[in-house]
This record gives sequence, C-alpha cells and structure tokens, in this order.
Amino acid sequence: MYGQNGGKSRSAGADGKDTVIEVPLGTVVKDENQHCICEVSKDEEEIIIVEGGKGGKGNWHFRSSVNQTPKYAQEGLEGETKKIILELKLLADVGLVGFPNSGKSTLLSVMTSAKPKIATYEFTTLKPNLGFVKYHDFRSFVMADIPGIIEGASKGRGLGHHFLRHIERNSVLLFLVPCDASDIVKQYYILLRELEQHNLELLHKQRLLAITKSDLIDNELESEMRKEIEQKIPQMTVTFISSFTKKRITTLKENLWRGINKSTKNLLRSKVPSLEDH
Repeated sequence: MYGQNGGKSRSAGADGKDTVIEVPLGTVVKDENQHCICEVSKDEEEIIIVEGGKGGKGNWHFRSSVNQTPKYAQEGLEGETKKIILELKLLADVGLVGFPNSGKSTLLSVMTSAKPKIATYEFTTLKPNLGFVKYHDFRSFVMADIPGIIEGASKGRGLGHHFLRHIERNSVLLFLVPCDASDIVKQYYILLRELEQHNLELLHKQRLLAITKSDLIDNELESEMRKEIEQKIPQMTVTFISSFTKKRITTLKENLWRGINKSTKNLLRSKVPSLEDH
C-alpha cells in the first residue's frame, strides 16, 4: 500500500493501511524460493512480513531560517512487494506414522471423536485428521492421523512432502505396523529411514510402536513376536493393540501420556541401523 502524500499546514501523510492475514498456529511463511521467513507459534502473534508505504513528510518538516512556509511536501512512499507461501504444519502431541492400511484412521476413530474416512485401499486419507484423546482426571492430548507414508516419500514419491511436513511438529511419534506384515521390524526401519531423510531432527523425537490387528493372533504367537521385536528394536515401548476389539487401547493411552511428558534427556537419539541388518 502507498503512503499518503505530505501536505500543507504541518500535515504529514498517513502510512499505508495495514493488510492483516489471520492464519492458524503452526503456519510457516516462506518466500517464493521456499526459504523460511518465519513461523507462527504463539497465539495472537503479530509478524510484519512486508513493510507498507511510509507517509510523506509535511511542508513544516522542510522549513528553514530563510523559508518558514515551504510550498512543497514529500510524496508518500511505495510499500514493499513480495510473493509469499503459507504452509501449515500441524501442532499435535502425537503423530501416527505408518504405511497405508496400517490402521491409523481406525485407531484415531476409536481413541477420539474424530470421524476420518476409512477404507481398505491406499491413500484413503489425503489430508491429516486431528482428534482429542481423553485421559484420566480431565486431561487430554491431541492426536494427528498423518496420511500413509510409502517408501520413497522423502524423495517426493506419492504425496510424500505434503505428508511428512506435518510430523515435524508432533511431540511423540507412534509407529503403527500390522501384525500380519511380512517383516514388522524391517517395515518400522523403512518408516524411520523416510523420516530421517526428510528431516534428521525427527530422530530426536520420542517414538513408540503399536502392532495393530493383534486380535488376529493368539497369546503365544504374540509373546514370540514381542521378544523378537524388542531384541531388534532396543529401548522401544511396544504395544500390541486391536482397534476392532479395543484390546490394550487403555494401555496405549497410558504409554502415550508417559511419552508426551517424558523428559527430553530420555529421548531416543540412536543412529538408524542399516536395513541389511534386519
């Protein structure tokens, strides 16, 4: 916006009118070259992205000992022009990470009042869904269903870049792998590798693993699978769950609550092992 011209009778021009764009928390502002300008992380935070036009100075500013009533004033100045990109990254306590059809949307619908679309084909979820998980003593936390990641998502396969950015703002990452996967441990490490290649800082987040659809296996097989998983993924909290029968859903809530409130000094910072080892 242009600033108004300065005038006579000591009148300075008004600055250009503000243009205010209201955005949700978690919005990242980038320039047209994808360089980050700022992030909106506080409620009612005001950030100036583009300077508006300055008002011109009135004739009184230019008076001197030999010219007490100047006949000229300064014109208003033109404001900046800038192309910007607004990108939303969800703010959630828990982000669900898993391949398509791993049970993320079903789990979200069971643990919260959210009603995500659920089907048996890939990429049913094309945008993140949020839900509030009620915990003991009127406490709650926010869970985000991140659309299914595929191998190569960090390089842009599928809708990888659109999905992965939402994981950056989650405090805890809950990996979901179905019990009937051909190799549970390998699938976990493939998912972890995609996060690493997208943003190395994601490896510093608290991680938990849920084995879904565990109503399909008996207790003996579950015990054997647990031993193998805990040997190959050390220091990992593993919960066998079933959204269909609500098996251990309460236990999962308790594990997530502890993960959210866990001290940062206990975050997992281990190097991602080579997939050849699994």
